[in-house]
Amino acid sequence: MAKIFVFGIGGTGSRVLRALTMLLASGVECKADTIVPIIIDPDAAAGDVERNATLMKQYGEIHSKLDFTSKKKNRFFRTEIKETMTNTNFRLPLSNTEDVLFDDYMGVNGMSKENQALVNVLFSQKNLSSDMTVGFKGNPNVGSVVLNQFDDSDAFLNFANEFDAQDKIFIISSIFGGTGASGFPLLLKTLRTSEDLPNKNLVHNAHIGAITVLPYFQVKQDENSQIDSATFVSKAKSALAYYDRAISKNNAIDTLYYIADDTRTTYENCEGGTNQKNNAHFIELMSAFALIDFANSQKPQTAVHKEFGIETDINEITFENLGKVAKGKLRKAMTQFNLFAKYLSENDNFLAQPWAKDRTLDRTFFDGDFIRTLETVQREYLAWLAEMETQQRAFTPFDLHRDSSRVFDLVKGITQKRLLTLDSNYDLFNNRLNGTGGESKSGEKEQQFTELFYLATEKLVKEKFNIE
Repeated sequence: MAKIFVFGIGGTGSRVLRALTMLLASGVECKADTIVPIIIDPDAAAGDVERNATLMKQYGEIHSKLDFTSKKKNRFFRTEIKETMTNTNFRLPLSNTEDVLFDDYMGVNGMSKENQALVNVLFSQKNLSSDMTVGFKGNPNVGSVVLNQFDDSDAFLNFANEFDAQDKIFIISSIFGGTGASGFPLLLKTLRTSEDLPNKNLVHNAHIGAITVLPYFQVKQDENSQIDSATFVSKAKSALAYYDRAISKNNAIDTLYYIADDTRTTYENCEGGTNQKNNAHFIELMSAFALIDFANSQKPQTAVHKEFGIETDINEITFENLGKVAKGKLRKAMTQFNLFAKYLSENDNFLAQPWAKDRTLDRTFFDGDFIRTLETVQREYLAWLAEMETQQRAFTPFDLHRDSSRVFDLVKGITQKRLLTLDSNYDLFNNRLNGTGGESKSGEKEQQFTELFYLATEKLVKEKFNIE
């Protein structure tokens, strides 16, 4: 069973993992049986991390109830998302970063005068007095010291213990902050050279890809904050020069993806904690798509570099503005899952429908944990889509209305086709659900229900939107 171990570093890493979870829920094809997320973030209470860890656990609960043998046609939730055996909430624990200042973490007071003088050259007083509890506050020089510890942790060693010959590794990080910019090169060096890892030869020679996220947002100016958007570009330039020398030219990476946006949304200036929970962004969606591309690739002989671009420089992006490959892989799956989510959120008289009676889907089933968890993930999916619409560079592929009189006025840029039937809207939807035959009438009820909606929505997107 091929796995991809995905290291999500810092806030950007968690937000990209959130987007990846949404894509996999919608059935976007990923040439991996299992995704194993490993989040590296010193901010113990980070809002983005907690939100995404909860989502991935809910995804796992749904996946565990479904059957994906070769005879089953459902693609919703097909790829498994699982934790390593020793991680909690998908996190790689970092030691001694809570309730401690950076100078205490390094033991500055116990150093010789000469070493203290060197520390004062390398780090500002703001750096030294930083509280490690909420992370590195945009300072990669601080992060490079603290993150040197993670390869000694039991959790990291256990990751290597679980690594098999056919497995891959993918790293997600930003280049303009503190955690990602420092964590990526340190992690990559450890993966390629550490002599202390179990299965070290497998890990050293693994197929490793990464996405480096350049500036795509800015934060409000705050004199009391150590995070300053004005430094984002200069930090990115410095890090890129280092990556070129230390990573690309020596083929330490197999495939390195780059993505950025110069049309930048402004977020609140939050140094960390529960309030650090940014709205979803198109850049995070396409960063997740980079992992899908990587999963479908073979290990190259020399380092490959890829960038992502849209067809036209516009501020409201639809599927029609994506390239052929991205549109082909995303449009059908995301439209099907949108229809599935809309049906469950806008209808409640399930028991009267023939499709439910035929499968003995009773009140106990619809009131049970599976449906509640599924509806929670689908609400998150619709909210995720709505968040991307709010950005300065908006992704607006769908009309996210709640109007049962125009169910199929959905995909922007496509006029729905008229069918030779008197049924329309949810009557047409129920017609297709009721007409789906034996394929979705075997297995557990959860399997029958989900496969039924996959087959019905697949037929509807072909009929109404000519999407195959």
